[in-house]
Amino acid sequence: MSSTNASTPAALEGAAETGAAEVAFRKIAWRLMPILCFAFMVNFLDRINVGFAALSMNQQLGFSHAAFGVGAGVLFLGYTIFEIPSNVALHRVGARIWLARIMFSWGIVAMGTMFITGAKSFYLARFLLGTAEAGFFPGAAYYLSE
Repeated sequence: MSSTNASTPAALEGAAETGAAEVAFRKIAWRLMPILCFAFMVNFLDRINVGFAALSMNQQLGFSHAAFGVGAGVLFLGYTIFEIPSNVALHRVGARIWLARIMFSWGIVAMGTMFITGAKSFYLARFLLGTAEAGFFPGAAYYLSE
């Protein structure tokens, strides 16, 4: 007769480890998810806020519709070019450090957009913003998977 009773010490130990893992995961999720959700929301707002700024910015800086469109789109050029290198660096450096770097540089570049004086500085600021944001979404997904 085999002894496959669920109350054996090994089975109880496995159940305790599973329970501890679930508690740890729940703790991490409740502490980390609000921060990441907030960061995703800010990331989205940062991409689209130029559309709201266009209402007065185009007039004040003398942008044509074409100049504004190029500037709005150049963010995604920087984002696309630096997406893969950013994720390679994330894998080498570590998710926590690299995500902190992304958020820090993203904040610095976003603050620097107040110094825009014309179309060229607008293009540069948007491109740098795209490079700073590159890797945030896949980096956060990678961080959660670990």
